[in-house]
Formats: sequence, C-alpha cells, structure tokens
Amino acid sequence: MLVSLYVKNLALIDETEVYFGKGLNILTGETGAGKSIIIGSVNLALGAKAEKDMIRSGADYALVELVFQVEKEEQAEEIRKLELPVEEDGTVILQRRIMPGKSLCKVGGETVSVKQVRALAEILIDIHGQHEHQSLLKAARQLEILDEYAKEALDGPGKKLKECYEKYKEVAKQLSLEDVDEETRKREASLAAFEVQEIEDAAPEPGEDAELEKSYRKLVNGQKIQEAATLAHQLCGYENGGAGDAIGRAVKEIRFVAAYDETLQNFEAQLLEIDSLLNDYNRAAADYLSGLEFDGELFASTEKRLDLINHLKAKYGNTIEEILAYRDKMQEKLEKYQNFDAYRQELMQKEAALKKELLVLCEKVSRIRIKSAKSLARSMKKALVDLNFIDVAFEISVHSEKDKIGPDGYDQAAFMISTNPGEELRPLSQVASGGELSRIMLALKTVLADKDEIETLIFDEIDTGISGKTAWKVSEKMGILGKEHQLICITHLPQIAAMADHHFCIEKHVEDNRSVTDIRCIENEESIEELLGFSKRVWQFPPVRAIQTGLEIEDDSTSLAELAQGGCPNAWPFAIVEELGACHEDSVYDIQPISKGKKGFLFWRTGTDNE
Repeated sequence: MLVSLYVKNLALIDETEVYFGKGLNILTGETGAGKSIIIGSVNLALGAKAEKDMIRSGADYALVELVFQVEKEEQAEEIRKLELPVEEDGTVILQRRIMPGKSLCKVGGETVSVKQVRALAEILIDIHGQHEHQSLLKAARQLEILDEYAKEALDGPGKKLKECYEKYKEVAKQLSLEDVDEETRKREASLAAFEVQEIEDAAPEPGEDAELEKSYRKLVNGQKIQEAATLAHQLCGYENGGAGDAIGRAVKEIRFVAAYDETLQNFEAQLLEIDSLLNDYNRAAADYLSGLEFDGELFASTEKRLDLINHLKAKYGNTIEEILAYRDKMQEKLEKYQNFDAYRQELMQKEAALKKELLVLCEKVSRIRIKSAKSLARSMKKALVDLNFIDVAFEISVHSEKDKIGPDGYDQAAFMISTNPGEELRPLSQVASGGELSRIMLALKTVLADKDEIETLIFDEIDTGISGKTAWKVSEKMGILGKEHQLICITHLPQIAAMADHHFCIEKHVEDNRSVTDIRCIENEESIEELLGFSKRVWQFPPVRAIQTGLEIEDDSTSLAELAQGGCPNAWPFAIVEELGACHEDSVYDIQPISKGKKGFLFWRTGTDNE
C-alpha cells in the first residue's frame, strides 16, 4: 500500500505531503490546478524520464519520496531478490532527487539504479492511464491478461513449457553450429587433437605454477640472499666483535655485581635469554648457509618448466585449473568429431523428442487458455453490463499458430466485442472508443482483483468520455475494486468522487506572486461542498441538497421553486441526497433511491412515461 507521497520543488509544487489510506482515494480539483503533477510525481519516483524543466524555478533540485507498506511476505521476498532493502515492519522508502543533468534514486537510503526502481515499481504499484488503455488493444497484452486470469491453472504446465522450450532451443542451436562441411570438421578435429596432446604432454598439476614461481624467485636472487645472510651471521656471531661476543661479555660483567642488587639479577636473566636466542639463531644461520649453494642445473630446469606453464596459460587459460578444463572441452570436441555421424544423429533425435514434448505442452496450455477464455469472457460480460454496456457481447478468441512456438506456447489471443445489438463481434481495436476502453480496463481489473497481487492501483483518466448513469456505474465498480485493493484515482466526476473512502482536493493559489499547487485531505461537509462544486446545476432546499450533471436539461425543466414544493425534475438527474425523506408525500411523482454512495443517495423519478 502507498502510505504517503512527499513532493518538493517540482513544477508548481513548492512542498507538499499527502497520506493515503486503504480503499478508494479520490483526487479532485479544478482544471489546471495540478492534478496531473501529482500522478506525474509518482511516475517520476518510479523511474519515469526526468526533464530539467520539472525543477521549480529558483530551486536547485526537485525531490519525490514514496513510502510503501508491504503487507504480503511474497512481495517482500520479491523485493529482496532485487537486492533492495525492506524494513522489518514492511516499510519501503523510495526517493528520487532530480538535479540539472542528472538524478539520484534511493531505496531505504541505499543508492540504486533506475532499472532497479522500475523493477520495484512492477511489484508495488500499477498505474493505468491512457497509455495503459491503448496497450489493451495489442494482441500480446491480451494474451498476458488471459494468462493472468488463468495463472493458477497455468502455473505448472507453463513452467514446464518454458523449461522445455529453452532445452529445445539449446539443442537446435547446437545442431545449427554443427552444420559444417567435412573439411572444416577435419580441420577442427586436428586442432583439438593437437591442443589436447600439448596439454597432456606438459602434464601440469594444480598449484604447480605457484611453487615454481616461488623456487624461481629464490634461485634468481641466490647471490643477494647469500651475501645478506652471511653478513647477518657475522654481525650476530661470537667472533670478531659480533653481537654474540658482546652479549657474552655483558653477561659476565652483570653476573659479577648481581649479588649486590636484585634489579641487576633481572638484567642478568634478560641478557641470558638474549644470549640463548643468539645462539639458536647462529646455529640455524650456519646450517642455512652451509646448504646455500647455487645449482645451475636446478635453475635451468625450473626456468624451463615455468616458461612451459606460462606458454600454456597464454594459450588456454589464466590458471592451471582453466587449462585442464580447456583440455577436457577439447577432448569432448575431438570425440564428437571422431564419431560425428552418431553424435549428430543423437542431437537430431533429442531435438525431435523435445519438439514432440513441446507440442504436447503447448496443446495442454492451449486447452487451459481456451477454457479460461470462456470463463473470463463470461465474467467480463457481466462486469461490462454493470458498467452500463447494456447490450454488450464479449468473447475471447484463442487460435494456435503451431509454426510459431515461443516460450509461452503457440497461442494468440484476441478480445472481441460488440457494443450494439445486431452488430457482429469485432476486435477491440476496431470498436472501442477512449471512454469505452477506460471502462473495459476497469472491468478487467475488477474481474482480476482476486488474482492481482499488486495492492496499489492508480487510475488516471478513468472517467474519459463518460457521464451520467454510466459514471455512477463506474463509481460503484471502483467501490467494489477498492475493497480488494488500494485505489488512487483522479476524477472530474462527482459520481466517482462520491464513492471515496478518502477525498483529496488539489488547489492552485498565488503565493508571493507565484502559482503554487497544494493537496489536502477533505472530509464530511467540505467533501460534499467539493462534490456540489462539480455540477452544472445545484438544487438546495431543506432537507435536500442534490446535483444534476452531464445530462441535457430540457427547456421546461423543473424550477428550483417547484422542487422546493415537492416537484420532480424533468431530466434524469444524478443526485446526492442527504436524507431519504427529501420528497414531499404529496409529490406527483415518487423519487426513489436506487443506489447509495459514501456521500449520499442517487435518485431518479418514477411514475412517468419514461420511467
């Protein structure tokens, strides 16, 4: 769930912060107030392209911060797989700082790439705008939607299909690589045989190179070692004024007077220890020097062996382990070419077996899709009827192209719709208008609500091309969807806004001779006032306060005075009525409540010819 949005120095926004709640969050405001900036700021935080002119004039940077609360452990695990931090309580904080020429993204205080942010966005939030609606027209997206609906049934067969396809492609790739003439194979076999023999003749052992380099360094520097060791032995010896001789004399002198002072006894003990250490050193040094002779034959053999190992490294690998691995690879290649016909036949048999298995899996997946397509089509038709597609027909065509197998099988899906009686079903792209696409997308989201793991949905322009009763139907659907998901929706329609669990007003005002956009949560009376402000016509008479929107008002429309006296409007109104007892008992017509929003009642008139 998106908990909060913080924006600073972005376009018309100086600084604002908004806390969203569960259910349906509605954003309203006058045209030009900056509603698109709010959604745009969310998109920016989620990795959308940032332009330098987005930074508010006079500011050095713009900042957008989103705070999410991840409640599903599956989602948290998916985020951790991206190597992104999730707090113990499920909090994920996403920040993006936009500066001239560059931007910086952080998750949980750690700097991340835009690619990582976009991957994170796919887990946490789903934004539906006009672009998303247009993607609904693409065949690939329609197949994806069908697979989302059939996800549970497709899980096992779908995974097996992908695995089998990868194996099949790998074998097919091997076969294509081996499609060479006999002369080329002979040349390749000869080279492999030579390389294998060269490595085997050398017979390198793991770790041998390190030991050779160690021995070589000692042999190369033998003279320096001998001179230094000899001089050190002389300086620490017991002859010619060496340290050992001096320590021996010191021991004698201290011992002569130690009986007179306990401190001197300690000095004597220390000197004796030093003398003992020098004795040990001199014996060890003498033994080392006696065996320190330059062996020219050993030097030559060590140098030759080291050159050979380095030669192999230059050709076959940086380590002896890599050299041996290359030998094994070439040995396998050699055996393959020596028995090429049998090897190729084996590959062809394996390819044929995988192709057969792949087709079986494709057929299984296809049957699942066909069955799911019928179920999804039935659910979609019901949802579309609920959204005021009165005489709608909806089908999903699944057809197979067996010569075009991919990781998802060989199926193509096509959403077919007819919105008018007597019209034949046609592809969605040939029929649906912008407003219809919005409703179709909403219907899909409603049908897929229990299968969609993304908790937060943002709808931008969901009310495109709709009004009146259709708008109310859309609002009811969004109310239903809001029970399963957190919804954030920008709207211009009071019918939709009336269903809000949380209502936010976006306002633009002038501050210090500069336009500033702000957003704030409004409740109760203020919320109703905002809804009334949407309408083309407002009726206000106790205890009724209602709105008429979007529908043509006839010339002889009922006057406010007639309404106040219990009259009924001649046009079909959308209305918010604070009390059901709004109608006078002696009214010529009954005004019947047919649905309830969170802000009041929808009513229409009954008892007339156009009942």
